[in-house]
Amino acid sequence: MSSKPTILDHAAVLSDATRCRILQLLDRQELTVSELVTILQLPQSTASRHLKVLSDGGWLHSHRDGTSHLYQLASDTLADAAKRLWELIRDQLAETSTSQQDLRRLESLLRERRSRSQAFFTESASDWDRVRDELFGHRFDLQALMALIDPRWVVGDLGCGTGRTSEALAPHVAEIYAVDGSTAMLEAARERLSSHNNVKFLEGDLERLPIEDQRLDATILFLALHHAPDLGRVLNEARRVTKTDGRLLIVDMLPHDREDYRRQMGHVWLGFAQEQILRALHSAGFNNSQFHTLPADSEAKGPTLFVATASRPVDVPQQVEPMALGA
Repeated sequence: MSSKPTILDHAAVLSDATRCRILQLLDRQELTVSELVTILQLPQSTASRHLKVLSDGGWLHSHRDGTSHLYQLASDTLADAAKRLWELIRDQLAETSTSQQDLRRLESLLRERRSRSQAFFTESASDWDRVRDELFGHRFDLQALMALIDPRWVVGDLGCGTGRTSEALAPHVAEIYAVDGSTAMLEAARERLSSHNNVKFLEGDLERLPIEDQRLDATILFLALHHAPDLGRVLNEARRVTKTDGRLLIVDMLPHDREDYRRQMGHVWLGFAQEQILRALHSAGFNNSQFHTLPADSEAKGPTLFVATASRPVDVPQQVEPMALGA
């Protein structure tokens, strides 16, 4: 078993001026072998030989980037004595003309990196959305933003349908209550979410939720409210199961005239106006209500959607007036 390098071992590694020049650059920036060759104006074989000595001595981190390797000073794993030795040498090296030339060439290389990236985006700005979608798929950005959710949250997906919303949330939260009044929908949701063990599937009415009081950090009604005969009772239930300072999120349709939705899909409400939703949230005891119209999707055939959010405030006990003496 090899022992840890001693201070004399480190001194031997740093006794070569070229290796010190390399370390000065890698102390500032991750670089490939070819970039080091350009800056130091050395043959690649010479640069590679010195990089091996530095790596074997524990001075460098490296990782693969495509077909190249990137190198950087291993400042986080160096012993304190090695760090002090390097600081002394680095300060002396900084005063030399060779070092200053190296740093100027490093800045030039970094400018070229930036200019290549800027040139691409200048040429591709008008087409970038299409290129990005082709490379990474549609709306991966929204899926990634789910990671901002507090991983300790318990979330209620009320009117969960086939579990699409729960599927997006499940990797990022502690627990999900997926509630729906349709056995067939719940079975489809169970199949979709079979790989997740943090989802509870509950068959129940949105007006009588099978969830205990103040259980949820976030309560979600995605395209479910327009099926509810009694809007007030659904929102009262949503408030009951939401924790103090917990959040309610509603996504639904703005008012529309698609009467066929009543016949074909059992819609009770043909969308909701902003005033109607905000008034209903206030009546149910929510506060901090917000309402925003969502941008229309050019490929969507349905009505425009909105998103509304609100908070459950701290419950304030009612003050009882004292009875007058002799009453």
